[in-house]
Amino acid sequence: MRKYANKEELKVEIKKSFEKYISEFDNIPESLKDKIVDSVDRTPAENLAYQVGWTTLVLKWEKDERNGLHVRTPSDDFTWNQLGELYQWFNDEYAHLSINALKAQLEENVNSLYALIDSMSEEELFAPHMRKWADEATKTAVWEVYKFIHVNTVAPFGTFRTKIRKWKKDSAIDFA
Repeated sequence: MRKYANKEELKVEIKKSFEKYISEFDNIPESLKDKIVDSVDRTPAENLAYQVGWTTLVLKWEKDERNGLHVRTPSDDFTWNQLGELYQWFNDEYAHLSINALKAQLEENVNSLYALIDSMSEEELFAPHMRKWADEATKTAVWEVYKFIHVNTVAPFGTFRTKIRKWKKDSAIDFA
C-alpha cells in the first residue's frame, strides 16, 4: 500500500485521483445513470453510490469515536463478511439520487475528509493504534488511519474510474 510523507501529500493524492474520477461523470446524461452494461458490474449511479457509501462510513467512524461512541466497522448493521449486503445497502440508500446529487455528496464527503485530515496530527494519522475503530476493524493487521482513508478514496477512485470508462466504452454511446 502506498505510503505518504505527510498529510499534505495524502491530500494532494486524494485531490488528484478524485478530480480524475469525478470528471468521468460530467458527460453522462441523467437518463443513463441506471444503464446496465454486461461487462461492468455497476451502473454509473451504483459506482458513485459505492464511493459515497464508503466515504460516509469513514467519516462516521471518526465522528462516533470522537463522540465517545463504540464504533462497529464496517457499520452498525453489517459485518466484514457481509460486504455484498453492505454494497446493496449503498445502492438502496444512494443510487436513486441524480448523478449531480451523488457527485455533490461525494465532493462534500471528500472535503470533509480533507478537514478530518487537517484536524489530526501527523501522529494520529500515520502512527498505529491511534483510533479504536481502526484497530478493531483489522483484527489481524495493524492499519493506521491514513490507510483507511487511502483505501476508501485514492484506491477506489482509480479502480472505479477504470470501471466507469469501460462502462462508457462498452455502452456504445458517444460521450463526446
